[in-house]
Amino acid sequence: MEIPEQAQAEALREVARLGAERTELLTKAADLLPSLEAASIAAVRTGAGRSRVRELGQVSTTLFYGWLRSAGIDVRRGPGC
Repeated sequence: MEIPEQAQAEALREVARLGAERTELLTKAADLLPSLEAASIAAVRTGAGRSRVRELGQVSTTLFYGWLRSAGIDVRRGPGC
């Protein structure tokens, strides 16, 4: 039979391991954003469909259209904007 303190220590080690792995993945994802932004803008400038570019990039509409606005690409404003 396992001692409660040992079970807690094991559970906490697993939480720490997963937390560290999550942090590493989030850092990698953040590092990819500038390249993804540049590639998305380049794709739109070639005439690729915006919805398709956003879907393939797997980014939110807000982030994607923010990139386009920052790049000086016309973005139509929807109702309520």
